[in-house]
Amino acid sequence: MSEQQSRCPVIHFDHHSPEHAADTVGAYSKLRSESPVAWTESYGGYWVLSNYKSVFEASRNDDLFSSARHDEYGGEGLSVTIPKAPTAFHIPIELDPPDFRPFRKAVNQVTAPAAVKKLDSVIKHYVTGFIDEIIESGEADLAFVAGVPAAVTVHWLGLDAAKYQNYVNAMHTLVSAAPGSAEYRHAAEVAVPWVSNTVREHIAKRRADPTDDATSHFIKTPVDGRDMTDDEVYSILELVISGGVGTTASLVTQALVWLYQNPEDRQRLIDNPELVDVATEEFLRVFSPTQALARTIMQDADFQGCPVRKGDRALLAWASANRDPEQFENPDTVDITRWPNRHVSFGLGIHRCAGSHLGKAMAREMLRQVLGRMGDYVVDLDKVVTYPDQGTNAGYHSIPVTFTPGTRLNDTPLFADAE
Repeated sequence: MSEQQSRCPVIHFDHHSPEHAADTVGAYSKLRSESPVAWTESYGGYWVLSNYKSVFEASRNDDLFSSARHDEYGGEGLSVTIPKAPTAFHIPIELDPPDFRPFRKAVNQVTAPAAVKKLDSVIKHYVTGFIDEIIESGEADLAFVAGVPAAVTVHWLGLDAAKYQNYVNAMHTLVSAAPGSAEYRHAAEVAVPWVSNTVREHIAKRRADPTDDATSHFIKTPVDGRDMTDDEVYSILELVISGGVGTTASLVTQALVWLYQNPEDRQRLIDNPELVDVATEEFLRVFSPTQALARTIMQDADFQGCPVRKGDRALLAWASANRDPEQFENPDTVDITRWPNRHVSFGLGIHRCAGSHLGKAMAREMLRQVLGRMGDYVVDLDKVVTYPDQGTNAGYHSIPVTFTPGTRLNDTPLFADAE
């Protein structure tokens, strides 16, 4: 018996498979009940951590479960995905302490609640503008909401928001298309290099002529008493774009389809928009925008009764932990009034998502405006198109809807600078 076959236990599992995409909730439920820490031989082998206890422990043990890029284990590429995505080095998500801290401090300065509050008008501008584009027609693809977080993120960095779709085609495709597919290859070989060239040119321009955008902030903010290099600034920006163009869209598209399927709760939020804040936390729990992220194990150890080894890869399944009945009462029931709600959709420990406040602010505004302006939308459920790969992000590529036509709220061009 090989070393892999003797591990505890060995399962058949592939989070990028069509079978997994067809029923992610059921797949993780089976793992939690039968083997919450298990080994699969897919993609060279990795551990799957599916219950709240194991995910919580692993995400807070950076010495054992490293986020850093270790090309000697699992190949080259982004350390927090399995298989590793062909992206640039991402700061600070691919750094462990102590290197992590000064960079995360720089990021926190522009993603803290007070800083995000200053973006309220920008968020409202794009949410209003995207809905204005379709509101008079009475029919649309509701997945248009995916453009909002992409446009806001690109605008915030000082890039051309009108080209938001180019960034989606690059960074979001790497986590929503099946590895090895034609769509995935195009993203890796064409779209991502376009992003790299465009963003690096932008960094050079901001070094010469800084403004008040987030890119200029990173250029001007020292780490360990020195200026960041262009590569370090680029690394942060590509990570911000990767998160900004996909996760919030994943959350909101899932929530809007569910609200159509649950008209009483939809009407409740329409009548009581102040409930959207608490409802958003529940949508984050049950529709975890980032399903799972990876770590690299740095020493031989016993973890939850299983013999993990140095160099092993591990997948921390946030989405599964969020439905653990030992942590959440009636975990598969969507309760838009659930509170408190200790979900782990933004991760745990030092690498908890720095963009969580911005993501929630965008999600809340999108939900309120869609429900307030086109709340009677009817989804053609026979024609919805989910992401073909639900392993990293879950959500919908296409949501055909009809609704009572409304009126535009703003005559300002969608991609005019938001004040």
